[in-house]
Amino acid sequence: MPNNRMPLIAGNWKMNKNYTEGVTLAQDLSNALGNGVDGVEVVVCPPFTDLKGVAGVIDFDHAPFGLGAQNVYWEASGAYTGEISCDMLTSVGCTYCIVGHSERRDYFGETDEDINRKVKALLAAGLKPISCCGESLEVREAGKQVEFVVSQIKADLAGVELATGDELVIAYEPIWAIGTGKTATPDDAQEVCGAIRETLVELLGEDVANKVRVLYGGSAKPGNIAGFMACPDVDGALVGGASLVAADFAQMVERAI
Repeated sequence: MPNNRMPLIAGNWKMNKNYTEGVTLAQDLSNALGNGVDGVEVVVCPPFTDLKGVAGVIDFDHAPFGLGAQNVYWEASGAYTGEISCDMLTSVGCTYCIVGHSERRDYFGETDEDINRKVKALLAAGLKPISCCGESLEVREAGKQVEFVVSQIKADLAGVELATGDELVIAYEPIWAIGTGKTATPDDAQEVCGAIRETLVELLGEDVANKVRVLYGGSAKPGNIAGFMACPDVDGALVGGASLVAADFAQMVERAI
């Protein structure tokens, strides 16, 4: 792994698993990982209602994974019915939070301006954003994937300042590969992730940019994780469906070294 970036495997449970099922999955994952895997960081991102239960498993089992959320609002408190603040996330043990996922953008109308506000709020609260980007099939077929994703990165990180670089994670998820069974090739992933790295250098400076981890997501699973991890600018994976099966997710962690 170049520049000593520790691989990160993050599980996005999306809107799956009720409280009891979430606790069971966390326990199964803790058992599957045993004493942990050296050299790989692991995070699970359950629904809001599962966070406290999963945090309890992590604490009780000394489980070898961290806790993240799937979304956040940028205001500290107030009349924002249905929203969750950074403080609420830290109070239950979260250290990471996904923002800008294509499903949030497509289904709920979130904009790059929204993502930018969320990234800044998370960083100010000491939480690590996993900021997502990615192109549609139409953009990919037009050959404009790099241009599109670079524009997202520049908008999402406008005005963002980092102390070291390791407090931010970028997740490249080509929309056409999310939940479809279609997967970008390692070369596809490296093309865009390499462009993301170059853009980060432009925005943040080389020393900081080289410490930001860039993940691949989109139908990532045990059978293809090694190919992506061999790419010089891919530092791990944001995993959807495979993170809902403890044995599969544990295999991906083990193969990420």
